[in-house]
Amino acid sequence: MVSKLIERLPIVRGRYTQEASLAAMTWFRVGGPAEVVYKPADLEDLCLFLREKPEDIPVHTMGVGSNLLVRDGGVPGVVIRLGKGFNTLVIEGDEIDVGAAVLDRNVALTCCAEALGGLEFLAGIPGTIGGALRMNAGCYGQEIKDILVSALAVDGRGNLHRLSTAECGFSYRHSSVPADWIFICARLKGYKSSVKEIQLRIEKLLVDREVSQPIKTRTGGSTFANPQDRKAWELIDQAGCRGLRHGGAQVSEKHCNFFINTGDATAEDIESLGEEVRMRVRESSGIDLQWEIQRIGERLISATILKEHAA
Repeated sequence: MVSKLIERLPIVRGRYTQEASLAAMTWFRVGGPAEVVYKPADLEDLCLFLREKPEDIPVHTMGVGSNLLVRDGGVPGVVIRLGKGFNTLVIEGDEIDVGAAVLDRNVALTCCAEALGGLEFLAGIPGTIGGALRMNAGCYGQEIKDILVSALAVDGRGNLHRLSTAECGFSYRHSSVPADWIFICARLKGYKSSVKEIQLRIEKLLVDREVSQPIKTRTGGSTFANPQDRKAWELIDQAGCRGLRHGGAQVSEKHCNFFINTGDATAEDIESLGEEVRMRVRESSGIDLQWEIQRIGERLISATILKEHAA
């Protein structure tokens, strides 16, 4: 099956990898393989792939897997991972041009070295600029929309689009840009400050994050989006879910909106735990929590699960 898919894909300068393990690429360290992973050589290569790819082949874009759950059955089609051709980072005055593959934290640290303030919060976001644009990522009172000047994206047919902040249609943890568009780069705006002041703000942010979040475990980002005027972690705690376990997955004792792979969790364990938490929160508060972690791929229904459903 994989061989036939490879034969249908366009000839590119980048690299195709068949049956590529995705578990090692995600923070949870779980999940099945991608049918094919494609790492484009550069923007031109990516546009060619999208133009010439058969329309029936599904495509997903993946960053560093910090806010991603890959299901155990794997991901059909092609998973695109942007690499070296998309990691530019250039500062001009109080603005910075940055590629989608650049880590959010590296943007904050580079801006610090150049005395460019206002982007410190990016040090607390465990992902890439591309992912931050897709979900309007943010923390500690700031979001990517607050510092964005414009973004470049390529649509599902390989056409480029320069987008203003308004055209991105940002809302809480969401962008209205079509799901099959891929963010390529962004121009961000800061302000001149002192290196010392920026360093202090970043250090405080990182200390606060380490104190409040289980960042030294196999975890993802925030599991659920905060409902309007409420905190997801508080609702989860009030529903009695702190420390709740399902298989090898556990609700963090430190921060209830983070799930942990205690060592032998499967993606099914994590997703089932999430649905159990959602059910308990709904019963206790009437609020329907929405997943913030992106879930892709196919669930692997084991014989045990099938037996349980039959019973």
